[in-house]
Amino acid sequence: MADHATPNLPSRDFAGTIAFYNRLGFETSWHDEHWLILERGGLCLEFFPHPDLDPAQSWFSCCLRLDDLDAFHAACVQSGIPEIDNGCPRIHPPTVEHSGMTVGYLVDGDGTLLRLVQNKCDG
Repeated sequence: MADHATPNLPSRDFAGTIAFYNRLGFETSWHDEHWLILERGGLCLEFFPHPDLDPAQSWFSCCLRLDDLDAFHAACVQSGIPEIDNGCPRIHPPTVEHSGMTVGYLVDGDGTLLRLVQNKCDG
């Protein structure tokens, strides 16, 4: 297995987290009362219970490095996640940033920020 990292993110309610991420194509690979793991292709997100989290005050975040950022963004929009400037959940469309990288932003229902970064093409 290649080196990899899996972000550990908060969940106020595992059932709600599963429902949200299932809409985006993630499937449950582990679930008990203390831990939840969701996977979509090569993406893996792990969640711990945090029932008292205030989504408006959340500072949790991670990056998802994607081969097809546009397709993932489209899946988010098609799943009903609104393209709005505030609130949870929401999606911000991909744009080319000053770094030259194309990045979009997804905020889940628990206020976690997922930076959606387009992988560079080789060649």
